[in-house]
Amino acid sequence: MKRKPIIFAILSCVLVAFMLAACAGMTVKPTESNFQDPKITLSHVEVPYYTGYWYFSKKVKPTKGSAGNYGAPMGLGFVFDIENPNKFPVQLEGFKFSIAFEEFELNTVSSNETQWIPAGKTNQLRVNAIMDARSALLSLLVTGGFKLKEAGMSPWDALEKWWTEAPDASYPIYVQQGGAIFSAGGMTKSVAFNAMFP
Repeated sequence: MKRKPIIFAILSCVLVAFMLAACAGMTVKPTESNFQDPKITLSHVEVPYYTGYWYFSKKVKPTKGSAGNYGAPMGLGFVFDIENPNKFPVQLEGFKFSIAFEEFELNTVSSNETQWIPAGKTNQLRVNAIMDARSALLSLLVTGGFKLKEAGMSPWDALEKWWTEAPDASYPIYVQQGGAIFSAGGMTKSVAFNAMFP
């Protein structure tokens, strides 16, 4: 008689385990109506590579190699939090944005690495950008010349400020015209984003 309660308890446990496994296996299928936009936020910006500020023209004779117009390089690391509000996993397939210092656009970067973001979870994505004072100067002169003039700034003063103060994050760095591509269940969704740090 004592064996019946033990067998009943074992069968109950097996039934509960089976039901939990069945529920875990049930996933929500993505549709046009339930596919929500993932949320993209800029966690922070790092300066992992920095050599200070310098610039020299092609008139300067180098110790080795050939002369040219060169400016100090600077590496930036943009770390984003990507939250998936859906009840199904989504795949990030493309990521692109423009970088602006104090609203002066200087560079556009992208990441084509794919990653899956589980349902209801948040992943991080790091996008590295290498900039240099020469290309930033050319960008400023072509696209930001009038804006600089209106602000009463010279491009040289702006460059020196940005390069010397970047490690301290003493001015705003903008992420502009951002776009990310997500897919799930054969559907694709484009999500726009903008951000500022700090």
